[in-house]
Amino acid sequence: MIITARHLLWVAAIFVSVTAAYQGLSSEAIVHAPGILVPEAPQQKNFAQGKLWQKGDFFLTALAEYRIRARVLSTEPYWFGRESELSPVDFALGWGPMSDQNILEQIKISQGRRWYYWKAKSLPLPRETLVASSANVHLIPANEEIAEQLDLVEIGSVVQMQGYLVAVQTGNGWRWRSSLSRTDTGNGACEVFWVEQIMIE
Repeated sequence: MIITARHLLWVAAIFVSVTAAYQGLSSEAIVHAPGILVPEAPQQKNFAQGKLWQKGDFFLTALAEYRIRARVLSTEPYWFGRESELSPVDFALGWGPMSDQNILEQIKISQGRRWYYWKAKSLPLPRETLVASSANVHLIPANEEIAEQLDLVEIGSVVQMQGYLVAVQTGNGWRWRSSLSRTDTGNGACEVFWVEQIMIE
């Protein structure tokens, strides 16, 4: 039997899926007492013209200085696709009512294909409040130390992170741009976050 590159990719994909499924079954989210854990919203300072820098083949532009303290609602690692070369993991983050255990127990949250999904038999809060109090964030670690810290974050943790919301492009025209709003939805509504500092509470 001749083993081709396609066969190797297929085997790798199965391995990743099985590993992710096992990790999801073997780890449990941190549970908190009812009540809002994170009352404050993310802090953002937009730039008229932000700094430019390069990481590998990627050119980054800072769109805004960004600080967030939030509860981790879900995490999703990525190994394939151009984005994964820069951002190996997404966090779904919640603050305000979306950091309240009582609210979250009534909502099912998941991630996939760089999206964040939620569903409930009956929403325990207005939809616009849910949207404005949570986000799917594409995390770009500034260095290996930050990458290692991101790997330690558990679902249910409260984290503090600081860095920049960014626009990314490559020499061949590929682009990825962060949202600058907490109330938008759909394609382009996620934050692309260059993380320079992180603290797990």
